[in-house]
Amino acid sequence: MSAINLHTIRLALEAKRKELLSGGSDRNEILIETAADEFDRMQQQLNREVALSNLVRESRLLRDVEAASARLANGTFGTCLQCDEEIPEKRLKAIPWAAHCVACQERIDRQRSTGEVGEAKHAGEIAA
Repeated sequence: MSAINLHTIRLALEAKRKELLSGGSDRNEILIETAADEFDRMQQQLNREVALSNLVRESRLLRDVEAASARLANGTFGTCLQCDEEIPEKRLKAIPWAAHCVACQERIDRQRSTGEVGEAKHAGEIAA
């Protein structure tokens, strides 16, 4: 990958990191409030569950972005963590924090959907 493209990727990763760190509007939805009406309590609980889900998703994405930045710094960026093949530039332009080639990512997604691979394995792959 050319130096210009790496610079563009670095800028995209930095922008995404800032975006994720500046978020936080969902955190207000997590606050537990009391409501007299049963419907209001159920709505608040649903809002909390959605907000927590979003925070978990954003936290994972931030971890992926920071791991990609670390791979840029140590010279391993653009190499699949699973098969050590080069990740296509088109994929990295679309998802600069991608840690796997399409084939390996599809295999990981299938394994996760069937319960073969849990989040602990995922976190280990990202940190690698």
